[in-house]
Amino acid sequence: MKYTSILLLSLGLASGSAFAGGNTEAGIGGALGGVLGSVVGNAVGGSTGAAIGAGVGGAAGGAVAAPKRNRTEAAIGGGLGAAGGQVVGRQMGGTTGGLIGAALGGGAGGALGNEFGDRNRYDDDDYDGDRRYYREGRHKHRHGHGWGHRKHKHRHWDD
Repeated sequence: MKYTSILLLSLGLASGSAFAGGNTEAGIGGALGGVLGSVVGNAVGGSTGAAIGAGVGGAAGGAVAAPKRNRTEAAIGGGLGAAGGQVVGRQMGGTTGGLIGAALGGGAGGALGNEFGDRNRYDDDDYDGDRRYYREGRHKHRHGHGWGHRKHKHRHWDD
């Protein structure tokens, strides 16, 4: 059982370096949140509390560490991954296995959720980046200084 836990832990750490910058932070946040939530939940409510705490902690950690545009996806991934990893890890290796599973699941879930958020955004055909504001005609093309209202004053010599 110990060799399985060590193998899973090393595999999770090795796969974490393959992700891009924002994904790494979301993965680390999901892992830390999942572990802390699992510890607090275990102290409060046993195995059920540990699973709930891992889910809430993984979601919070993934959302806090992810970039602003991908927080929802990272929270969903981190929460589901940490809760699932905690339950599977507890079945395999007891309390310590549950902590390792919550860390691996929360990390992988947060990173994958962040990556899916990026892919969904940039693979979309309607995405124009920052130029959308200008292409949709919301930007006024003003020429000159707009001092035309000063030219139409009432002139006293025209009376």
